[in-house]
Amino acid sequence: MTSSTARLHAVVDGPADAPALVLGPSLGTDVGLFDAQVAEFAGSHRVIRFDLRGHGRSEIVPGPSTMADLAGDVLGLLDSLEIERFSYAGVSIGGAIGLQLALTVPDRLERLAVLASAARFADAESYAVRAQKVRAEGTGFLAPSRSGLWFTAEFAERNPVEAERLLAMLRSTPAEGYAACCEAIAEFDVRSGIGDISAPTLVMAGSEDPATTVELMRDLADGIPGSSFVVVPGAGHLPNATHPDVVTPALRKHFAG
Repeated sequence: MTSSTARLHAVVDGPADAPALVLGPSLGTDVGLFDAQVAEFAGSHRVIRFDLRGHGRSEIVPGPSTMADLAGDVLGLLDSLEIERFSYAGVSIGGAIGLQLALTVPDRLERLAVLASAARFADAESYAVRAQKVRAEGTGFLAPSRSGLWFTAEFAERNPVEAERLLAMLRSTPAEGYAACCEAIAEFDVRSGIGDISAPTLVMAGSEDPATTVELMRDLADGIPGSSFVVVPGAGHLPNATHPDVVTPALRKHFAG
């Protein structure tokens, strides 16, 4: 962990003596991103959901931050819960935190699932520019562009309540928290290291995701020894929230070993 470790807000479900499963959210969302998965896993796992630093109810640490910082936050949380070994699933920046953990504490990570993420995000430098704009204007201006990114326009038309629930997470995210995590994405690059990941890994891509495309995620899967790769038809950048009927069974199979 680094000296800038943040205190993370977390929600814990399931038996205290069950295997630990940590769920890492995407940029601009909170613990509610995984509502659809909790019911499935809380019977067999100790499920730990957390808010990223500066998101939800977690502590705001003025940026810039690094992915190592964010991974350190998670380890600090797990240490406070006296959890040594754990499995991990993360979406977008949450998936990148998972990759960082796989490289930093391979002895603690049992199994890994990476959804809509990358070893190096496309157009990563643009996130530093976005950080500046968010600090100046807040996160609200981003909301209209999430339709077509987080989920398809068709999904929003069929599921307006769920689409609005997700967008409300973004609007409520503190500007500094969002910006600091943008800066972590801007500098993140573990492409040279993913061949060393030893945890059994599942990589999942949304077929309609313009940010972490199927091709980008296939490259990630190809670089991780022995990984499995699944494409979620019709899904954008938040496949676990929009297509739990596909994602949750795949996660169940993976974490059952």
